[in-house]
Amino acid sequence: MDEQNQAGHVSVLLNEAIDFLAVKRGGTYIDATAGLGGHSYSIAKRLGGAGRLIGFDKDPDALAIARKRLAPSVEDARDWPEVTLLQGSFAEVGQRIQPASADGLLADLGLSSLQLANAARGFSFQAEGPLDMRMNPQSELTADQVVNQFGEKELADLIYEFGEERRSRRIARAIVRARPIRSTAHLAEVVSAAARPMNQAERRIHPATRTFQAIRIFVNHELQDLQALLESAPRVLRPGGRLAIISFHSLEDRIVKDAVRDGVKAGFYRALTKKPVIAGETEIAQNPRSRSAKLRAAERV
Repeated sequence: MDEQNQAGHVSVLLNEAIDFLAVKRGGTYIDATAGLGGHSYSIAKRLGGAGRLIGFDKDPDALAIARKRLAPSVEDARDWPEVTLLQGSFAEVGQRIQPASADGLLADLGLSSLQLANAARGFSFQAEGPLDMRMNPQSELTADQVVNQFGEKELADLIYEFGEERRSRRIARAIVRARPIRSTAHLAEVVSAAARPMNQAERRIHPATRTFQAIRIFVNHELQDLQALLESAPRVLRPGGRLAIISFHSLEDRIVKDAVRDGVKAGFYRALTKKPVIAGETEIAQNPRSRSAKLRAAERV
């Protein structure tokens, strides 16, 4: 089986992430966002029978695919690591992983193609689907509750904070006036009418992109969970252990950048990337979603 996932999902910055992790045979590695198992498979291939791979993911559907993908083939069976997959947020890494036990920790913070392609999950503004957006379908808060029950000011604030959307007040006002909003397509239509592109730069992305991003981040506690993961990482990594984080928008990248910088100042990290590593032209041509990916890496001192 090749390094990329057979489910149509292409792991972003795969080779770069694996290089920075410097996977050692017999080591213990954490894939904090196992997803469909693309990065995990590449790590597992390099670990050997004495190694251990621990994967986290909120999404039970993704984990079911990862579990199949990470089952050893007949030819790999004798030299395949122990694989443990845990359903849960990577915010739990600090509670579920022993201190100073990991040789590497990877997180790819992007949505999987499985989540985007399934209209029933409600992540995409390009398809008719329910206002859900939960990575963990058992979570309580849905996008429907945010869109149809939150006050106008609260809605405007979260669209501005988590979507970096300058027209957040106009969009929130339009959403409140259009209630009840019953589907992703309806929400996209309302937002697009309220946030018509003003210039060429704005025309390059769909008018609803930032609003959908904001609601998804809020529903899934994405930034709080990332903070928790980055606080736990120095505790779970052994000296010499590697941290590699792939982010997809400036809010995430800022948090990762600050965590690495603060870790270097505090003396428990050595930065491996002065500037974020980005996808090359070939990868962007093959996988346009990689265009916004940024990889930062550090080594535990």
